[in-house]
Amino acid sequence: MRGPEETLRDLVRHWLLHAEEDFLVAQELMERDRLSYNPVGFHAQQSAEKFLKALLTRHGVAFPKTHSIRILLELAIPALPDLYDRLQHAHTLTPYGVEIRYPREGPRLNREEGAEAVRLATNVRTEVLSRLDEYLRGGRT
Repeated sequence: MRGPEETLRDLVRHWLLHAEEDFLVAQELMERDRLSYNPVGFHAQQSAEKFLKALLTRHGVAFPKTHSIRILLELAIPALPDLYDRLQHAHTLTPYGVEIRYPREGPRLNREEGAEAVRLATNVRTEVLSRLDEYLRGGRT
């Protein structure tokens, strides 16, 4: 029978798997010209959101159903005080999680904005994976 620590580690791994899938899709979508880079922004946001939820899960921090990167970063402050400062710019991905997926007035993301979204998601991914490395290998960090 699996104990609570193994169950928690499995849940963290599931969050990471979904985050990694979105991250790879965002990267792949950047590889060719598009009518719009909105899908890149969406998958970059989803990736960052899920990476942060994996980290919060590992630290036992409950989070509401939200797509707000800022809220997730703020929730992490008690357990990971430096995380907000290190990733604060990632909050600009938040509108790409919902708003960008629906018809709206205004410009669509261009190639440079898509690339910036992937860069921000990459920063979140790198930070989260470095903080979870030992834990995922069976350590306590």
